[in-house]
Amino acid sequence: MSTGMISTGIPFAKLPESYIRPESDRPNSSEVSECENVPVIDLGCDDRQLIVRQIGEACQEYGFFQVINHGVGKELAEKMQGVAREFFSLPVEEKMKLYSDDPSKTMRLSTSFNVNKETIHNWRDYLRLHCYPLDKYSPEWPSNPSSFREIVSNYCKQVRELGMRLEEAISESLGLEKEHIKKDLNVSGLQVLKQGRWLAVKPHPDAFVINIGDQFQALSNGKYKSVFHRAVVNADKPRLSIASFLCPYDCAVISAPKNLIQEGSTGIYRSFTYAEYYKRFWSRNLDDDHCLELFKN
Repeated sequence: MSTGMISTGIPFAKLPESYIRPESDRPNSSEVSECENVPVIDLGCDDRQLIVRQIGEACQEYGFFQVINHGVGKELAEKMQGVAREFFSLPVEEKMKLYSDDPSKTMRLSTSFNVNKETIHNWRDYLRLHCYPLDKYSPEWPSNPSSFREIVSNYCKQVRELGMRLEEAISESLGLEKEHIKKDLNVSGLQVLKQGRWLAVKPHPDAFVINIGDQFQALSNGKYKSVFHRAVVNADKPRLSIASFLCPYDCAVISAPKNLIQEGSTGIYRSFTYAEYYKRFWSRNLDDDHCLELFKN
């Protein structure tokens, strides 16, 4: 690897040149507005129709929303953050045993996005794990810290259950059967771009931020929006995020249902497999055009 990992535990007096963007490419805080009205949806509400309607409106208007009373235990979420920090605080020699630039690997530590292709790197290191089914993937996860596998396994179970509940609600909000998407697929530092402006998302205590993603934009025939988003670092404290992705199987065909396509016209996006999308996604730079543009009819 040509570029050393940033998270070495060594304080940098100066950021390495390969991580310094031209001023014109840097986030400009003066152009970022506070987003005070990000939808916060209470999944503990007894009125399911209200939840479904709120999710549908948020998907159309924003492409993301926050959920509370989501079923993921607060103590477990705190343990997950703690063990993640423990992992990234390990000596760099220990972490580098897991390093790989190969996006096909089901468990890897890496840096930036596409480090072999980029000229300027993104200032982040990440550990990417495949999680489902757990009995297939968890044995290859890091064994250091010693509690890593147990905590992450328990967290993954609860987050997956949340993802399935949201998937059903999104199906219903599109006027489809609750099981439609599941059957078809088998399956603060955050800023989002809305109507040409970057908005800073104010996190709600103990809430999860839900981002719709490209597959739902394609499945909804563009009705629901997969928004550009970014995480901005600062000079005062490190930022940790734990992102969970509910992905289709590789062979799943991503295609909008006929009743979401206007009669006499074609869908906005051609049908494609998730494996095809995944390959295209990891072959590009992070700041390239939206990956879905490659699949337009």
